[in-house]
Amino acid sequence: MKATGIVRRIDDLGRVVIPKEIRRTMRIREGDPLEIYTDKDGEVIFKKYSLMGGLSDFAAQMCETLNKTTGRMAVITDRDSVLTVAGAPRRDLAEKRLSERLEGVLEGRKIYQFQPGDAPMPVSEESDKYYVAAAAPILAEGDVLGCVLFAAAEDELGGGETEYKLLQAVSGFLGRHMEG
Repeated sequence: MKATGIVRRIDDLGRVVIPKEIRRTMRIREGDPLEIYTDKDGEVIFKKYSLMGGLSDFAAQMCETLNKTTGRMAVITDRDSVLTVAGAPRRDLAEKRLSERLEGVLEGRKIYQFQPGDAPMPVSEESDKYYVAAAAPILAEGDVLGCVLFAAAEDELGGGETEYKLLQAVSGFLGRHMEG
């Protein structure tokens, strides 16, 4: 754990303000759920809560199925990072933070498909090895929970209508699964 040197007081309702710099660095947005942990030393730890994180085994099976069906690299993310990947070594993408451009696709709530002439969109800022061929945000009760995407090396980014529709169906299924 890293000390920030920032001290905040708790108000009469038990609230504490997380400084803007920390919210920006940790990509904590208004309305984001935070999970609260305590330890025996009296520390209170706030951690971003991912609804999709609870589906990691199910998401991994879904990724494997997409990869085997299409032969494409399949990825499922939450709002901040890659949860699971099939069709590429896990160490290349798993648990890596999403690129800002991909986060923008999620916030835009629209399906993205790479078009020739577009600048390739990296899956993660930490790796320039894999780019987004197509991505479909996972929506549940109006909230963006993550996305399902096909990724590829820069020279293999083409994709078709079938993949686009498949991502649309899988993201819709996962969104409804999270609602129920």
